Amino acid sequence: MKLIIQIPCYNEEKTLPYTIRDLPTSIEGIDEIEYLVIDDGSTDRTVDVARELGVHHIVKQPKNKGLAKGFMAGIDACLRLGADIIVNTDGDNQYKGQDIPKLIKPILDGKAEVVVGDRQTDTIPHFSKTKKKLQKLGSWVVRKASDSEVIDTTSGFRAYSREAALKLNVISEYSYTLETIIESGRRKEAIENVQIGTNEKLRESRLFSSIGQYIKKSGATIVRVYSMYRPLKVFLTIGFIFFIIGFILGCRYLHFMSIGEGGGHIQSLILASILIVSGFQFAIFGLLADAIAAVRKINDELLYRVKKLEYDGVVLKDDEDEAQEGHKGRKEG
Repeated sequence: MKLIIQIPCYNEEKTLPYTIRDLPTSIEGIDEIEYLVIDDGSTDRTVDVARELGVHHIVKQPKNKGLAKGFMAGIDACLRLGADIIVNTDGDNQYKGQDIPKLIKPILDGKAEVVVGDRQTDTIPHFSKTKKKLQKLGSWVVRKASDSEVIDTTSGFRAYSREAALKLNVISEYSYTLETIIESGRRKEAIENVQIGTNEKLRESRLFSSIGQYIKKSGATIVRVYSMYRPLKVFLTIGFIFFIIGFILGCRYLHFMSIGEGGGHIQSLILASILIVSGFQFAIFGLLADAIAAVRKINDELLYRVKKLEYDGVVLKDDEDEAQEGHKGRKEG
């Protein structure tokens, strides 16, 4: 059983040593533990520091592409390297490395495919009251959108089984945290929560510069991903709202027309007609989007099968090469 701990990094030369030194070197039930750093276009000594610390694998991106792209680059590399379990943590030493055995236990026990670390945000001292409330609200929205019971949806401290990692497909360029939970929830994957601790804050977040920006980007991500997975419901809801408003305005116009005052309310009739037609159009868009979503499900399944053939083929080939070398050695002996 091989575990790879991946660490997306962008200019983390100062914090990476703390992160690496906190990681476990052995875990019961795990035969191999390797570390992988994803350098997302750092302009400091992040790569040099990673090498000095003995990191097993380094994935370098020549330009900063964002957290989501870095996360997926790591997942791709981990799968190619034959990981059975992948743990994602941050390079800013936010999460406690000693919690990793606890994080992967549900996967080792066969109870989960995805495990998300619950930071218990109410207990984090450097989180403001506003941020704590927004975290709770955002997590509640994502739980509804994903039909899951994930407590801390923005936590980046996660563990994935190989099968779950093969099915990951992140489209967002902002962050992977919300999108991957909605994806996993909609695929009915077994997701577990594990309470974890956090370390002292070493630097400010680079993911967003203000609470307003965080709300805007996170909200857009939730709406976009949910619309991809439940387009018929989204468009039918919008269409129904338009239709009802138009219907009410139409009834209002008929009332005025029945008492001989219809001439002064032509605007209501025009607006009612536009809204009712728009409602029907949204319903049609919903049907078309639902058909596209069905095709996307098929494409996701095909992509999963291609990945499985490609990545598992790499592992099998390596195993075959090792077996042939061993056989050759025995023959020579």
